[in-house]
Amino acid sequence: MTILTFIIALVAFTVLAPFIGGLIAGTDRIISARLQGRVGPPLLQPFYDVQKLFAKDDSVTHSFQGFYVFLSLVFTVLAGAFFFAGGNFLLVIFILMLATLFFIVAAYSTRSPFAEIGAEREIVQVMSYEPMVILMAVTFFMGTGVLSGEATFNVGAVFSLEQPLIVALPFVFLGLFFILTIKLRKSPFDLSFSHHAHQELVKGISTEMTGRTLGLVEIIHWYETVLFLGWIGLFLVWGSWIGVVVALVGMAVIYLIEILIDNNFARVKWQFMLISSWVVTLVCVVLNMVFIQVVF
Repeated sequence: MTILTFIIALVAFTVLAPFIGGLIAGTDRIISARLQGRVGPPLLQPFYDVQKLFAKDDSVTHSFQGFYVFLSLVFTVLAGAFFFAGGNFLLVIFILMLATLFFIVAAYSTRSPFAEIGAEREIVQVMSYEPMVILMAVTFFMGTGVLSGEATFNVGAVFSLEQPLIVALPFVFLGLFFILTIKLRKSPFDLSFSHHAHQELVKGISTEMTGRTLGLVEIIHWYETVLFLGWIGLFLVWGSWIGVVVALVGMAVIYLIEILIDNNFARVKWQFMLISSWVVTLVCVVLNMVFIQVVF
């Protein structure tokens, strides 16, 4: 990854990701409404909502709350830029963790009991999915080595492969799919807060966020959606234009499945989320290591 590549990726991700993420959010709302027997809002409704939030004044209980949310946005954008520039996957994960920590601190800074409970649930979610994310990066290193003969953490290496990464890491892909529900804040694992109104009246970690600050939270979610779908595409793409098409179709199918899960499962307790995530992580990673040893 060169500096020029990073700058191009940074500009492209900064400009295009919120537009794509907003369209995905609008599609999500429409499909969810159809599943519930409703007409639903127009496709561009998420953009109208954010525009309305930015037109309002912030009503904050702590002067640094908005600053923490802004830092969360900055680090999310940086993580996406490094990823789509083909940079180090581990670095992407660590930068994204910083973004999450600033979001949690923003909730704690309000001293609101509802926001603090949401922040505590967010920490539990991080504890649930982060082992799988870290081990995914480790197995990514192993997978590139198996398929190309040269192990690397660089995301851009997948475009030099003759086969998609899922060939070597099928069980890790399943593990990623499981924790993706947590990362996208969808039922049954949307414990800290939900982007839909079907779960709660008090909106968890974002309870005390209003106006422009809440608008930034929505934009962060759009950036995260594009980045996480990029993780899915990472397992499906290879060094061919056909690989790019397969990856795009795979991302669309996976997100559609996530919408179906979101609308058909009620929220679970945090204990179930934590235990199930760790069990899935352990089983998927161990099975995939055995798979690599046996097949390759």
